[in-house]
Amino acid sequence: MPSNPINNSTLHYSILKGIIDNGFAPSAEQLAKSLEADTQDVIQGLYDLQEYHGVVLHPHEPKVWVIHPFSLAPTNFYVQSSKGEWWGNCSWCSLGIAALIGDDVKITTTIGAQTKQIEINIIDNNIQEKDYLIHFPIPMKYAWDNVIYTCSTMLIFENEKQIDEWTMKHDVQKGDIQPIEKIWNFSKQWYGNHLNPEWTKWTIKEAKAMFREFDLTHSIWHLDGSKERF
Repeated sequence: MPSNPINNSTLHYSILKGIIDNGFAPSAEQLAKSLEADTQDVIQGLYDLQEYHGVVLHPHEPKVWVIHPFSLAPTNFYVQSSKGEWWGNCSWCSLGIAALIGDDVKITTTIGAQTKQIEINIIDNNIQEKDYLIHFPIPMKYAWDNVIYTCSTMLIFENEKQIDEWTMKHDVQKGDIQPIEKIWNFSKQWYGNHLNPEWTKWTIKEAKAMFREFDLTHSIWHLDGSKERF
């Protein structure tokens, strides 16, 4: 088998395309076959992509756990469209899936990851349920310290009173609160380039500029002191 060069962009695109087409991530062996590359080169490439914050692998094997906006393990956000069904890592990621696949979607989740189930529908590129709020409790500059936990806390609520009660009940710091329609529009730009075969991570400078563009000015969104990728 010929050995082709493996890079972050190639792997990222191949993994996302596999998830969108099949509902699950290709294995290292499958990636090696489709890319006509050596399996060990692909495995090293996956670990390099993880270091680049482009993927999260299982702790003890080169198997994709998360590649934003998709989770390959069950979450509180289930995204359905005519093209397939997937788990989103959080409210932001779930909207990102809708943006990435460019199709009408239904997102099923629960308020505060508790008992009340709701649906969010995006039809003709417009979110139908505009009154919901998204809570962002973790400062973005610390998001990758434990990105699985960070994503798990970005939840949907009906009003700020619910958020106040939720943060007190679960001993989680209250962060920024944003209307869901605003985060939908933000997600379209944030995730819009993710399926580009030439994809690269947003730099800190680019992320800051996008936060400013969408008036994400709460201290939760401050990135000063962060590394050169988000």
